[in-house]
Amino acid sequence: MNKPCTDQLKVSKFFVVPEKLGDIVINLIKIGIVVGLIAFLSLAFQTAFYKPSWRLLGLPEHLRIQNDSVIDNGPTNISHILFGLGGSAQTWHDRSNYSKIWWEPNTTRGFVWLDKKPKISHTELLVPYKISHGWRRFKYLHSASAVRIARIVYESFKLGLPDVRWFVMGDDDTVFFTNNLVTVLRKYDHNQMYYIGGNSESVEQDVLHSYDMAFGGGGIAVSYALAVQLARTMDGCLRRYFYFYGSDQRVWACVNEIGVPLTHEKGFHQLDIRGDPYGLLAAHPMAPLVSLHHIDQLSSLFPNQTQTQSLTKLISAYNLDPARIVQQSICYDHRRKWSISISWGYTVQIYTTMLSAADLQMPLQTFRTWRTSSDGPFTFNTRWMNPDPSKQPAMFFLDNLQMVGSQGSITSYKRFFAKGADKCNKSHVNVQVQRIRVSALKLDPEYWKNVPRRECCQIMEGGSIKGGNMHLRVKKCRPKETTTI
Repeated sequence: MNKPCTDQLKVSKFFVVPEKLGDIVINLIKIGIVVGLIAFLSLAFQTAFYKPSWRLLGLPEHLRIQNDSVIDNGPTNISHILFGLGGSAQTWHDRSNYSKIWWEPNTTRGFVWLDKKPKISHTELLVPYKISHGWRRFKYLHSASAVRIARIVYESFKLGLPDVRWFVMGDDDTVFFTNNLVTVLRKYDHNQMYYIGGNSESVEQDVLHSYDMAFGGGGIAVSYALAVQLARTMDGCLRRYFYFYGSDQRVWACVNEIGVPLTHEKGFHQLDIRGDPYGLLAAHPMAPLVSLHHIDQLSSLFPNQTQTQSLTKLISAYNLDPARIVQQSICYDHRRKWSISISWGYTVQIYTTMLSAADLQMPLQTFRTWRTSSDGPFTFNTRWMNPDPSKQPAMFFLDNLQMVGSQGSITSYKRFFAKGADKCNKSHVNVQVQRIRVSALKLDPEYWKNVPRRECCQIMEGGSIKGGNMHLRVKKCRPKETTTI
């Protein structure tokens, strides 16, 4: 036998089937080890160098990045919020003035979503815009724009912007108080599914739509975890609920299918009311003010000013002390038998009778319902507002303000005389007090992390009225202090 044949036999000897069964088993084990080793090395190679197509699994690319990264669980701040404002090319030119009041360039993140390119130059724009896509293919019964706006969270999510924890929807005529919005959202874990907002103030609206629905104009906050689920189901959901009227009702229906309830926050204000919102803001619920909607449908917040001027003035007080804006304090001048209510940064009321705190914290009904302009009902109790100016409280509106040091402020409120007030009795408080100064320390946003307690009010300088001026102080209540007639 020649040498090549001998070498060939040596090479193939491993694969020769032996006669003994034990040898067969041993060889099978060897083959298994070799195959396993090859498979392991192949898998390791693919893990290190191969990028899987997550789109084949139905997930956007940015979801893979988010899931592979370390989740930052530090405190939520404004950079973690992505706003999606619902607007249209037709209305944005005028309503963009509202966004100029509260939007902070290079700080606030988000877009106004429009149906087409607006007839407004980029130099006039403060909020960047995006054009909605894909909404025209959906069936609808009432409004195509409602479908488009309902998809804002979905389209915002698809952008895949980094470090987004919350998607906040609102209308283009909504003013947000962003520091307070951060304070509210900071209470919740964005890695859990949260759907946060407020109801309508008018019961007729809640009955027509739902008490469990966050009304969109006042703002809807959706956590990142919930946005992930909505992105997967939104379009199919919109096809099922084509017969709903509004965009917020569609979002609510989709969230409801996921099984997430509404987390109600009292600072979101749809303002489904007609007339003057004064009574509501003068006795604001004990919660940080987050938003005001329908402001272009209501009387100006301050008398003898445009709504834009009024909101600018309110925002100036808010910027001085965000957590305290429109928070109510109550005190009594027992010598004169006066009741005093302060809505910080907005108004002060003096009543010439002794009213209980339970009455004073109840808003005066200076407004009517949204749909039928009726006297009610509302989702909160109201007090009757006497049309006779002589029997109304003396009203003082914010006039100017100033910082005192780094943590204090003095706000000044000027007397407002309603039409017909000149006929009031000369002994009425209208004549005695013309201006009220209110001093206060800045309210720590951490105040809202605990069960809130209304702060107390103190009449300074023995209640003296010098030159028509009166001085009040808002302060933290002592442990055993109560607001008692």
